[in-house]
Amino acid sequence: MTTAPGTFVHPALFYGDEREYLAGTVPFVRDGLAAGEPVAVAVPAENLGLIRAELGADAASVRLLDMREAGRNPGRIIPGVLRAFADAQPSGRRVRIVGEPIWAGRTSAEYPACVQHEALINAAFRGREVTILCPYDIVRLDTRVLSDAYATHPVVIPSGSLGRQDSGAYAPERIVARYNEPLPPAPHALSFAFDEASLAHVRHCATGAAGRFGLSGVRLYDLALIVAELTTNSVVHGGGSGTLGLWTEAGYVVCEVHDEGCLTDPLAGRRPAARDQRGGRGLLLVNQIADLVRVHTGGPGTTIRCYLART
Repeated sequence: MTTAPGTFVHPALFYGDEREYLAGTVPFVRDGLAAGEPVAVAVPAENLGLIRAELGADAASVRLLDMREAGRNPGRIIPGVLRAFADAQPSGRRVRIVGEPIWAGRTSAEYPACVQHEALINAAFRGREVTILCPYDIVRLDTRVLSDAYATHPVVIPSGSLGRQDSGAYAPERIVARYNEPLPPAPHALSFAFDEASLAHVRHCATGAAGRFGLSGVRLYDLALIVAELTTNSVVHGGGSGTLGLWTEAGYVVCEVHDEGCLTDPLAGRRPAARDQRGGRGLLLVNQIADLVRVHTGGPGTTIRCYLART
């Protein structure tokens, strides 16, 4: 199938078992290699093993990534996985990627960020000669996830078929708005108000509390950096002040910054920074180091919530 230059292609592949998975992904990879296209596969480790084994010697020509690691935080996938690979390739050559950011076992806290990621891929790659095939397990994923896949992908490949169909439900902007939902409150959070004069003090309080919550070493340094970036952004762009919350939740230390600003760009923090760019890297850096980032903006302001595993 010939694709017009400058066309971004983003199909969802629905599969019911390993046979359907390999039938949908491996020919896609091999067709790309045969056409001289750079190919990457970023899927959970168990599926990565299946594809690697089926490709045999061809696997050496493919960039293989465990999405459970590289894409643990969905906000990291566009800049750190997809764009990182596509932008490194020669101009004028179509790039192929198999990307599986949603798998059984993603938590209810992770899922809204996952589905927003799938919606935002369409804006992030508009006009690019890139094809990203996204597999969905129709047996293990619930019906809401599969329904959302029709809304985030303009084209779908039904289970048991290799033919592509247009998705009549395609509406990525609606999905971004739908999952821009208020974050549930944390009833036992420590809370610190801050402004420009108290930035250093609130960072000290946050790292001290996080250490008592069980963070140490590099993870504690990561939290200090996240707090510094988010609180500074609040002072500069969010009305000059804000509130920092800190608590533990299901094996994570969670920090949250709320201010009165409005985050109008849904791709903020998801674009790679240009080499000559000055500033504007704070949320991108936060996405790179946190295990999960959730954002809610609008109405009373913007809340950014970051999760860091304690182990």
